[in-house]
Amino acid sequence: MYKIILPTRYLLKRRVTYLAVAAVALCVFTVVVVMTVMNGLVGEFKGKNHDFVGDCIVGTDSLVGFAYYPDFLSKLREQDFVLAAAPVAKGFGLLTQPGTGQNIGVEIMGIEPASFCRATQFAQTLYYHKDNPGAAFTPTYDPALAGCVVGIDMVAGTRDSLGRYHHDPESPRIELMITCFPLTAKGALAKAGTDLVNTKTFHYSDDSHTGLVKVDSRMIYVPFDSAQKLFGMAGPNPRASAIHVKFAEGVPLKTGVEKIAKMWDSFVATHKNETYAYLLKNATVQTWLDYRRSSIAPMEKEQTMLILLFAMLGIITVFIIFVVFYMIISHKSKDIGILKSVGVSRGAVVQLFLTFAALVGIVGAGIGAAAGCAFLIKINDMEDWLFEHFGWQLWDRTVYAIGDIPNNIEPDVLAIIIASAILAALLGALLPTARAARQQPVEVLQVSQL
Repeated sequence: MYKIILPTRYLLKRRVTYLAVAAVALCVFTVVVVMTVMNGLVGEFKGKNHDFVGDCIVGTDSLVGFAYYPDFLSKLREQDFVLAAAPVAKGFGLLTQPGTGQNIGVEIMGIEPASFCRATQFAQTLYYHKDNPGAAFTPTYDPALAGCVVGIDMVAGTRDSLGRYHHDPESPRIELMITCFPLTAKGALAKAGTDLVNTKTFHYSDDSHTGLVKVDSRMIYVPFDSAQKLFGMAGPNPRASAIHVKFAEGVPLKTGVEKIAKMWDSFVATHKNETYAYLLKNATVQTWLDYRRSSIAPMEKEQTMLILLFAMLGIITVFIIFVVFYMIISHKSKDIGILKSVGVSRGAVVQLFLTFAALVGIVGAGIGAAAGCAFLIKINDMEDWLFEHFGWQLWDRTVYAIGDIPNNIEPDVLAIIIASAILAALLGALLPTARAARQQPVEVLQVSQL
């Protein structure tokens, strides 16, 4: 009974214990809030990348692309585990808006809107054609014109304080001229000795808001066949840069990618004697995560650094627990001597003070977790109030592609944080507890010590 009564009494009666509880609570509160927000941001960013490219990508980084893609595309569409597959032609060019003097370098993506919207979430990024994505390249003001879809940051200008873009009721009439250097299958200039470039005029038909800043600020989407002509990928042996694939529901990502990789290896072997077989060797089969690794990796590194910083915060908490318990045990030597004089073993003394440490950890972690959860539930309301009264936002929505602050509490992460806090309390109390267990009654209960 004393193993429960004494730890509870120490917790309630010793004011210095409140310092240890407060340290644990503050640490848990900070970690819960920051990790929830950071995990939410990383998860949201990954989700946007996944939506942008689909589940699996068969593609190459080469600007010349790869040939014989129609044959492999047909094979993919025959597979039960493949829900959709869409070809893509990618390259770079110069965007000019006649009459404005605006000339900017852009990334150009040629797509077939109907198939690409089935393989990705592209339809959800559109504004004027969201309900009819197959007509994404058809300007509403003149269906006879060649249309293009533009990254939203290139046409919509700045956002308001809530992150909303302004759109006119009808799509504006904007003429855009795209210029590219076409390349042969070997990477040479296709029009060497002439005017060198291919130029085509498009008209704004819609904008795309993927939520990916680099994409929305520099991407132009044009019809797939037009992109092939601009890049020099058209002709008797047309080429593509990639094939984006979406798996059927219930197909594990790893399993689907492995199946497509085997199909691709077989396809390459079948075409090894073809004229442009060497282009197939440059293509790879990747998951969406690997394909977008260069964009995702920096955020994951920031997340890792944050975890390391919180580990250091945990070490500080352990040190605070150590100091508090050292002080308590120094002042409770008489209690320890009395317990040992009546036959209490070293192990029982260790158990007593570790129970005390566990109580400190449990109470502190409970308070911190509860406060953290309550703060997260109200975090967006608090930010709205601060913005309304003081004009302050955690992230300026006119700059960052962030809507509400992520506040979805993950039970498994919360459980790990609480368990880590309790463990930190036990570790901090370990050395003082060992010191208490080694004390001898004859030394502690001397007359001079009483």
